[in-house]
Amino acid sequence: MQTHFTEAQLANPGIARANEILRACVHCGFCTATCPSYQVLGDELDSPRGRIYLIKDMLESGRPADARTVKHIDRCLSCLACMTTCPSGVHYMHLIDHARAHVEKTYRRPWHDRALRWALAKTIPYPGRFRLALRLARAVRPLERFVPDARLRAMLAMAPDRVPPVSPNDVPQVFAAKGARRFRVALLTGCAQKALDTDINDATIRLLRRLGCEVVIPRDMGCCGALSHHMGRESEGHTLAAANIRAFRVEMATGLDAIIINTSGCGTTVKDYGHMFRNDPLAQDAAQVAALACDISEFLDRLEFPQSAEPRLRVAYHAACSLQHGQKITAAPKMLLKRAGFEVVEPADSHLCCGSAGTYNLLQPEISAELKRRKVATLEERAPQVIAAGNIGCIMQIGSGTMIPVVHTVELLDWATGGPKPRALP
Repeated sequence: MQTHFTEAQLANPGIARANEILRACVHCGFCTATCPSYQVLGDELDSPRGRIYLIKDMLESGRPADARTVKHIDRCLSCLACMTTCPSGVHYMHLIDHARAHVEKTYRRPWHDRALRWALAKTIPYPGRFRLALRLARAVRPLERFVPDARLRAMLAMAPDRVPPVSPNDVPQVFAAKGARRFRVALLTGCAQKALDTDINDATIRLLRRLGCEVVIPRDMGCCGALSHHMGRESEGHTLAAANIRAFRVEMATGLDAIIINTSGCGTTVKDYGHMFRNDPLAQDAAQVAALACDISEFLDRLEFPQSAEPRLRVAYHAACSLQHGQKITAAPKMLLKRAGFEVVEPADSHLCCGSAGTYNLLQPEISAELKRRKVATLEERAPQVIAAGNIGCIMQIGSGTMIPVVHTVELLDWATGGPKPRALP
């Protein structure tokens, strides 16, 4: 794609990176075939190629974002399926993130949109606040039908029937390895996950210890910054990320073999810290943290994971977008489940998003609901006894649309190697 940025514009690192990405695009349109929002809406401007044209025009002209451009950027899930499909290597993630930051700086949304986005950014990354919000939402859920705004109804519907208590495993501490120590790893415990499902971190810690890992929960660690970053709230996202970088650096000083992440949306962001902080004094530390970051399945795949001959349940594996497209991890979770004795099946169109996508199911509930309906239908077609996924957002999204139990992959692996049966299983 030909671009016409001025020298003054290209002096801005964000514009310079956008220019590189735009120039890589050859207009082939392969991305439209795998874009979930285009599949649902059928509008070229709701495809990656269409959004690229809009972003190019907005950035090249140097103008503030307008309502039309914002509408189509907001409809993007950031599922990154287009990056898997693209034959030209267009790094759409960096482009859409930059566009969202530009929107946030130059466009004044209606007051109710601003209020909702502010509330999400100030609640979900903070487990205590989020846990309180979930309990309040659960209390007023019977009034859901009287709420006129579809987004507020989606927020009420999101509240689980049970908000788990705080897990003692999520506070800063060190868990010794069972037997001889083979590795020393830090665990990113997340933010929303700690309020929605504490069993995931508990299972991760048990499994890692059983396989010879000393597991560290660092002090001063919090949200990875993904939620704010992908809403265009760049400063907030980077502040949260910087706190994590500093927290991990303390532990790296005494030796870390990996930073384990069991929420793939967080993993995609942490692995991108090197890019996010490339022009910051924290650049070197950020790059080192990003290099150590591992999805739990990615790390387990490096170990001699025990093989089981005992036949277990039929598992439908849902590939989270942030894992298969964002981190390019596709085979490891399925191979691990098979080694643990599970029969693994996959749904049709496994490359398509379930519609969760961070806050997307709250900000774009109609599109999200249709994507959930399609995903649940393809999963149920495989007649599984349980559905496994590697991201808390997917687990909550799919679980709200099916009676089949939905659990994290690590819960099944923990169970297969001596841990308790996942709570969601009958």
